[in-house]
Parts: sequence; C-alpha cells; structure tokens
Amino acid sequence: MTRKVEKSIDVDVPVSTAYNQWTQFEDFPRFMGGVREVRQLDDRRMHWVAEIAGVQREWDATIVEQVPDRTVAWAATAGTPNAGMVRFAPIDAHRTQVQLLLEYEPEGLVEQAGEKLNLVDRQAESDLERFKDFIEGRQVESGGWRGTIAPGGIPDPSAGADLPDPAARHRAETDEEPPPETEPEYAPTGTVPPR
Repeated sequence: MTRKVEKSIDVDVPVSTAYNQWTQFEDFPRFMGGVREVRQLDDRRMHWVAEIAGVQREWDATIVEQVPDRTVAWAATAGTPNAGMVRFAPIDAHRTQVQLLLEYEPEGLVEQAGEKLNLVDRQAESDLERFKDFIEGRQVESGGWRGTIAPGGIPDPSAGADLPDPAARHRAETDEEPPPETEPEYAPTGTVPPR
C-alpha cells in the first residue's frame, strides 16, 4: 500500500540559496538521517543508499522535473519504490518555505512495523529540521545547479495536497506583498549545463 508524507519548514535564507543547496544531492547525508550515500550519475539520475527502519536499501532515481527556485521532483526507477517532490516558495526576500512530499511503499515486516510508529513521518520532519540548521548555519549554498528539466511521465505526488500558501501567510504577518515569482523557462532536456 502506497504511503504519503507531507511536511514543510520555513528557512531563514533566500529561495535561491535553499533551492541551490537542495540540488547538491551528494550533500544529502550531511543533513538527512539514514541516508548513507547519494551518487549523482548524470543530470537526471542518482543512486541512493539509505537505512530505512534499520534495513539498508538501495535504489536508482530519476529527476522528472526541476525548475530553479521552485521544484525538484523524482521517482525511483529501480530498487525501493518511492517518489517525491520538494517545492520552494519565497515568504519574503530572506525566508523560504520548503515543502517535502513523499510517496513510498513499506517493504517487509520491519518497515511495516515502523509504519505503525510513524517513523518515516518523524524522519522527514527531522531531515527538514537538519536541512534548516545546515543551510542557516552556512548562509550560503555549497553549490547549485540552475538547469531545468521539463516535467514528464509520472503523476504529481502532491496531487490533492493542501499545503499552506507562504505568500498569503507573509501578507497576513506583515501587510506586505512578497517578492514576485517569475515564470520558469524550460530548456529541452539535454541542453542544460552539467552539474
């Protein structure tokens, strides 16, 4: 049975800083508990090694959509079934909301037992907290990839998700308009510069 997790956090860095750091997949073990290694194979493909509920899992994943300062979405192509999306929304010029959406299928008795304890929910929340600490502590990204990968192929894992609108919250808190968003420019796959 497919399970969905939705979490969000506000980070005190501009949207481009948060987004750029998230594109540095090989840095994920620095702030994601249980992630042992992420190897970037090319612009779209990665190999993951992680420990899930005490069991080591490996899988290959493909980036299915990537829009600078907005979205990174992926889907597993081999190994542990999972898909997800991270969305970035400016709250104001110096703060960003990071929204994480995951879909996965628990495998085996250990992971099914972990489901009853909401281990993946708690891990996702903890990972976002560590991401916040990591990027706020640095105040600058360790790198960034600004290429675009046009969406295609898999359904949006956030369909039907009722996530908060950070711009509306900013207006309510400050009576100011947030910075305007720009429309993404899509480049045909294969024409983006290497990471």
